[in-house]
Amino acid sequence: MIRVVVADDHPVVRGGLVALLAEASDIEVVGQAADGDALVRVALEQRPDVVLTDLRMPGVGGAEATRRIRAALEATHVLILTTYETDADILAATEAGATGYLLKAAPPLEIFAGIRAAARGERAMAPSVARALAERQRTPAIALSAREREVLALMKQGSTNAAIGATLFIGEATVKSHVQSIFSKLGVRDRTSAVAIALQRGLL
Repeated sequence: MIRVVVADDHPVVRGGLVALLAEASDIEVVGQAADGDALVRVALEQRPDVVLTDLRMPGVGGAEATRRIRAALEATHVLILTTYETDADILAATEAGATGYLLKAAPPLEIFAGIRAAARGERAMAPSVARALAERQRTPAIALSAREREVLALMKQGSTNAAIGATLFIGEATVKSHVQSIFSKLGVRDRTSAVAIALQRGLL
């Protein structure tokens, strides 16, 4: 019997998952949680084989909860089940130690298979997520300096070069130099594209 803890901040979704898993003869739900803090607590109490969790929840998010659970319970595997499939979300989950990443639109059989695979310590990835990870591995990493990341974050907020300079206590000419360097590294020509690419690549 595969012992599972289910976490989702939406009661209807969480209840639906519990009811769905009850249909599988080899899966038993041993705990539920409505946020990341509760998830970590329930996981430590129940020590399940698999944690099935949403990614974005109140308080501690799914990625951080995954990191804490994996650090404390080596035998417990985490399977993300979410509606989000951006590069940043996927990267955060996998770097935290998630064994699998499925989407809520997945058919029940795929969710059952994912839980069984996770219980064996095997990867369980939605096709679109697997493609995104493969593409990321093929794409060279973009190395932005700490200052460039600060400038980029302020660009995301819509700050002008003058405002960025005032915030970071640097000259406007220096800001322009950083912006041009960011454009060059990201392969873009404008701020909107720079922010979009940065979010896609998990740089923001």
